[in-house]
Amino acid sequence: MNFKLQLNKFETITLSEMDDVKLMSRTDTKFVFNFSRLPEFLEKLSPFYKVLLIDGNLIHDYKSLYFDTEDRKFYIEHHNRRVNRNKIRFREYVGSGLTFLEIKLKNNKGKTIKKRIKVDSISEEITEQQQKYIHKIIGYPIEVSAKQWINFSRVTFVHKTQKERLTMDINLTFNNKKDEGDLKNIVIAEVKQERMSRSSDFMRVAKEMSILPMRLSKYCMSTLSLNPKLKKNRFKEKSLFINKLKLQ
Repeated sequence: MNFKLQLNKFETITLSEMDDVKLMSRTDTKFVFNFSRLPEFLEKLSPFYKVLLIDGNLIHDYKSLYFDTEDRKFYIEHHNRRVNRNKIRFREYVGSGLTFLEIKLKNNKGKTIKKRIKVDSISEEITEQQQKYIHKIIGYPIEVSAKQWINFSRVTFVHKTQKERLTMDINLTFNNKKDEGDLKNIVIAEVKQERMSRSSDFMRVAKEMSILPMRLSKYCMSTLSLNPKLKKNRFKEKSLFINKLKLQ
């Protein structure tokens, strides 16, 4: 079953119609499963969600360049499950022609808060003005440098009646100046809500298909793959799970 055929069965929504569900402050719940299960998932979801359509396309490319400190502060804090942790990246939303400097905070209440400013293009160097913005948002001066690219394609859904967005990321690749890797045969789905609610139709369908929620950071897993000597004991279980998914 072709997942693109299933995707074409969804009602569509435009970017401007999505303004009510930007959810810059939100609760995220992630799910990871093998790409082969995607058509079945979409078939079950089509009565409940609309899919984002931009310039005739339902699948949109994202390019991201992530930054971290020399000692990998953001990676280590995530590994150590520290709350109030950050991530810094440039992200280009290829289909809409927009690029932002984005700072994500995961706070001690489990909320993801995203702050961003528009930029002309992705750069490996941070300007003085952008550095001041980072300082303002994070709350203290910090020196970061470009670490790795993470690129993927995304399908975005909006629930027809609830204030909920759903994204599915596919064809994920990552690289730095020395190495590269990919997670092309898995899907990373993320339910984005104002506050955590199990009434989500996606969560219900996932449960029916025996797919459980899983905390997963694309940045951390790609960082570990590109830098296997980094501290990783708390990510071992996730790495084993992903490797098992690849073989399905």
